[in-house]
Amino acid sequence: MNVELPFAPVDTIIRRNAGDLRVSADASKELAARIQRHGSDLATDAAQRATADGRKTLMAADFGVETVIDKDDLELPVAPVDRIARLEIDDQYRVSMDARIALADILEDYADNVAQAAAILARHADRRTIIDDDIETYFSLFE
Repeated sequence: MNVELPFAPVDTIIRRNAGDLRVSADASKELAARIQRHGSDLATDAAQRATADGRKTLMAADFGVETVIDKDDLELPVAPVDRIARLEIDDQYRVSMDARIALADILEDYADNVAQAAAILARHADRRTIIDDDIETYFSLFE
């Protein structure tokens, strides 16, 4: 699987939740891949909602978002999130800008939650570095 999301913003999200811990490149790569899978799944569900409403354009409401934040407040870039949204949906769908921003916001919250848990797991393992195993362990515990 080719990961559309750049690792640098994902690394930034992990670091803002890591406190004094270091972050391995593999942890950023693993979280980016998980974010991509989650975003693709959310877009598939949103496309089904749009189809049920007789639309071909995904809207923020299809992602359960009523108020869209300013895209400048996001760490995740919107263009790669748009590509993530389109990975598993038919080419007939369009993704509105508000939907892209809403999805980026959802995915950033998702990444923050995972990063917080990964930091707890790294500290529990008495390590000074968050590694990809911490990300994988989080998902094995909660999926």
